[in-house]
Amino acid sequence: MDNTPHKNLVAVIGAGPSGLFAARQLAASGARVYLFNRDIKIGGLAEYGIYYSKYKMKEGLRRQFRQILEMPEIEYFGNMLIGQDTGLSLDDLRGLGFQAILVTVGAQGTKWLKLPGEQLKGVYHAKDLVYHYNALPPFSTQYYPVASRVALVGVGNVMLDIAHWTIRDLKVDEVIAVARRGPAEVKFTRKELETVARNLDLQALDQEIERVSPVMQSVGQDIQAARDYFLAALPKAPPPVSDTRFRFEFLASPTRVIGDEDGQVAGLEVEDTTLVQGSGGTRTQSLGTRRVIPADMVVFCIGDRVDETFGLPVEGTEFVKNPQPRFPMDGFSYECFDPVKGEPVAGMFVAGWARQASSGLVGTARKDGENGADAVLAYLNSLPPNPAADFELVSQKLQRLVRRTGRPLVRKEHIYKLDELEKAESRRLGVEDYKMKTEHEMLVALGLAW
Repeated sequence: MDNTPHKNLVAVIGAGPSGLFAARQLAASGARVYLFNRDIKIGGLAEYGIYYSKYKMKEGLRRQFRQILEMPEIEYFGNMLIGQDTGLSLDDLRGLGFQAILVTVGAQGTKWLKLPGEQLKGVYHAKDLVYHYNALPPFSTQYYPVASRVALVGVGNVMLDIAHWTIRDLKVDEVIAVARRGPAEVKFTRKELETVARNLDLQALDQEIERVSPVMQSVGQDIQAARDYFLAALPKAPPPVSDTRFRFEFLASPTRVIGDEDGQVAGLEVEDTTLVQGSGGTRTQSLGTRRVIPADMVVFCIGDRVDETFGLPVEGTEFVKNPQPRFPMDGFSYECFDPVKGEPVAGMFVAGWARQASSGLVGTARKDGENGADAVLAYLNSLPPNPAADFELVSQKLQRLVRRTGRPLVRKEHIYKLDELEKAESRRLGVEDYKMKTEHEMLVALGLAW
């Protein structure tokens, strides 16, 4: 433990990329940082969101994260749920004497379109499936029946992750990506498309682009450029490992999930849309005609929302930020705001997906975490001089709070031990990567199971 006197005591909640890089920034600037994490492991979506087979990328990030955790100014408190009904609340942490709290918990809530039929068997949110194949407890042990025809709602990189899994791992018969807009407005990168490009039904793609080309022309979109974007993924695409047919349905807005007599998904009803030119660019307009895309699994790949039970004011899919920030960074507000009182929540900040849900990848999260840390530091520097924090008293209070939760506390040394145990098992099994699939298994291996 670092016994150097520190003037400022800061809590960072969330140990994904945003929280870890924020903690490093704060610690390097002289603050003592208490890093709280819902999961046992560190890494957040870098550990449990990046496609599981990207082993080199994941290991490179793990090394960076371990180096951050090794900083003596950072204390780690893993396996700690923080929220209104978890036994450990934001108010509890504020009562410990933290001068500031930076929330980087990501977007833990689930975003739905609230369509009829979303409760049917075979309807999932992409996040649940991503957590499943990345072995995040408890999703790691949940059962997801294999389908033959899968409809994916959304056309971003997450959709392609699910397409990757269903095409190359599950080897389903057909995957249909459903988009409200046209082929010129897809959100995925060419690099992500490469993973499944060899399964593209090119004839169906040409037919679909031809079908929507009059609409594209009406708003000035380049039809050939849109087609070329898809084809550009082919040269570096790996050989196919399944006969799955991968195709797109453009200008189709989901309106209802259709079920059979057993409550199982049987199709996705969509309403045809068109594109119109507006002052802020193109927008979709419903045409009133509806049709059904046959499917026995529907996955919503439409982004996420923050957890409304966390304890901060929420507006839309995000925590409320101060509209007139005192400490803006790159033109953005990182300061929490109470719209009822009409004032900032003193000493409370957000960063990463907690600031803007489902925005960017690891590099974006790192930058936003560092910006959030800079906003916290600017706030701390604006406070009147204060004596060094009494860390012994804070530690005693925190231990009482931890005992009250009834959850085993995971510290730094446990993270290092778990890492070594999983690496040893990976070597024994001769696999690239091995993860324990349940919290209980991890806690038993660490000697922490109660």
